[in-house]
Amino acid sequence: MHSFTQEDLLQYLYNETSVEKTAAIKEALVNQWDLREKFNFLSAATEKLELIKLSPRKQTIDHILDYAEKGLEELHSHA
Repeated sequence: MHSFTQEDLLQYLYNETSVEKTAAIKEALVNQWDLREKFNFLSAATEKLELIKLSPRKQTIDHILDYAEKGLEELHSHA
């Protein structure tokens, strides 16, 4: 019996597992109620997250752009 992590279940949920791992997880979900319970929780949480419209604050974007600009300046000054 294989022990799957939350990361494994998330990869399965987003169709990012190999064919072999997908088959193993499917089988485990049928046979292990505790794993199925964890998967159902992750699946429900993912659905709720997809309903939320999130966008970063302008200040956050400005900080990222400033950081990137400083990095470019450093790169050009060392060239």
